Amino acid sequence: MTANETLTAVAGIRVGHHTNADALTGVTVIIFPEPNAAAAEVRGAAPGTRELGLLAPGMKVEMIQALVFSGGSAFGLAAADGVVRGLEADGRGHIAWGGVRVPIVPAAVVFDASVITGRRPDPEAGYAAYQAASSAAVEMGSVGAGTGTTAAKWRGFEYAKRSGIGSAAVAAGDATVGALVVVNAVGDVFDLESRPLTGGVPVPEIKPMSQSRGFMQNTTLVAVSTDALLTRTELTRLTVRAHDALGACIRPGHTRYDGDVAYAVSCGAVTADLDALSEAAFVATATAIVAGVEHAGSIEDLRNVATSGEGPR
Repeated sequence: MTANETLTAVAGIRVGHHTNADALTGVTVIIFPEPNAAAAEVRGAAPGTRELGLLAPGMKVEMIQALVFSGGSAFGLAAADGVVRGLEADGRGHIAWGGVRVPIVPAAVVFDASVITGRRPDPEAGYAAYQAASSAAVEMGSVGAGTGTTAAKWRGFEYAKRSGIGSAAVAAGDATVGALVVVNAVGDVFDLESRPLTGGVPVPEIKPMSQSRGFMQNTTLVAVSTDALLTRTELTRLTVRAHDALGACIRPGHTRYDGDVAYAVSCGAVTADLDALSEAAFVATATAIVAGVEHAGSIEDLRNVATSGEGPR
């Protein structure tokens, strides 16, 4: 039996995908055990998010019930409503006045092929992903929020490669750090040894980025989690190193055409060294980025949609 080396290796985490292969889009939901603490950091210049302000230092609520990654750009944020519905039905959420439970579900989106096809993820897609969540090893590639994603478009959309969902987990002493990434980048993708995965060169040529059709389909989303006990302030070190991994593996990264966001969640009580956890977040994120490209499908169906402006036949 193969060991689980994905995000769900962190005890209590469940991941679910809803994949719409016809519309080339989908939703990925990460459900967390409680108690937990969450943090986030944005480094791309075009993010699409929900409940992001709640994750800043000093906010009253530090615990979340789930995290949603979706296609559909801003339209896809609606998928989180379906996850909220599922959590409410299961009796999860923060207790508000009158005993009402309010689920806290941050969300972030990528601009994928569904924005062109016009068939974007909705609350039903989010609910389906929630219902599909399990603790099994995360399915990777062109699934869930990675169904319609691409990379390597900065040189022109004719150079684009299919990308998708990647996930990995590494040990940091007695603790585990896992990462899940939706790769949908302007830049080319490399591993940590600078091996090109999408045809680029390690040092990009200094020139204007292509503005060809399809270029604006970008944003890489990262979720890092650990079973180590960390505060929100300490979790920011994991988001920093997750973004460092993004910058090392995606070149160029964090551009004004990307909405790159990294989330970090502590959902355990293991004692571990913060520096070791931070480096584990770097390695797990980098490994997940590589897996998101290596497990992805063919580019041809996505290229046809992006250049024609028509949905798949």
